[in-house]
Amino acid sequence: MEFRPCIDIHNGMVKQIVGSSLSDEKESALENFVSKKDAAFYAGLYKEHGLKGGHVILLNGKDSPYYESSKKQAHLALKAYPNGLQIGGGITAQNAKEWINEGASHVIVTSYVFQNGQIVKERLEALKQAVGRERIVLDVSARRYEDAYYVMTDRWQKKSGEKLDLKLLERLSDDCDEFLIHAVDVEGKNRGIEEELVKLLSRYEERAITYAGGVHSYEELKKLHQIGGGRIHVTIGSALDLFGGRLEFEKICEFIRNPE
Repeated sequence: MEFRPCIDIHNGMVKQIVGSSLSDEKESALENFVSKKDAAFYAGLYKEHGLKGGHVILLNGKDSPYYESSKKQAHLALKAYPNGLQIGGGITAQNAKEWINEGASHVIVTSYVFQNGQIVKERLEALKQAVGRERIVLDVSARRYEDAYYVMTDRWQKKSGEKLDLKLLERLSDDCDEFLIHAVDVEGKNRGIEEELVKLLSRYEERAITYAGGVHSYEELKKLHQIGGGRIHVTIGSALDLFGGRLEFEKICEFIRNPE
């Protein structure tokens, strides 16, 4: 298990939000925390602790009046920690190389590879042509509907037609280096991990998976480690003391070093 820290940027500021509350209308979201520090501060902290693979996520769409200010914050983070962070939010085959050149180790992609709720293989191929499979993280964050999980797109506002299961992960294995999976129903709510989803993910071993959603205690972190067999990486947002939560950043780093 690795700790993959995050820098979520919304309306030009580092924030933690309730993921399912994000809306393009009036650029609104239910906020758990708004930082007075910029993205470079967090990037520098993660670099100091040797944490690689953290996620810088632009939560504003490209048409947002706040997009450029959010993009500026992302550039500050990548400059502070070159090749140590991944970038997501509005990534396409046309701009992916730009972000790699700016210092991102990987690009995180969701909505671009979907059309009418289905994965478009041609877009995945275009991404691989642009930056290479080894630079691609596929975000297949999901929400539960009845007895199955479905991938959510467009900043988790739209349900796709793709079920998140082993077949999907195996089908996409040749198209990426890693997967990032948020449990949308519990993301930002500090009420525990989505155990059934973690159990599903624990059966897949071909590529690295980072799980996010609901880790709000050290017991939940241990549970994730146990259910995932130590193979599933973790990102923690609003529960972390860096973002106003109770979990101490230093203690999380120590647990990752010595999980047993």
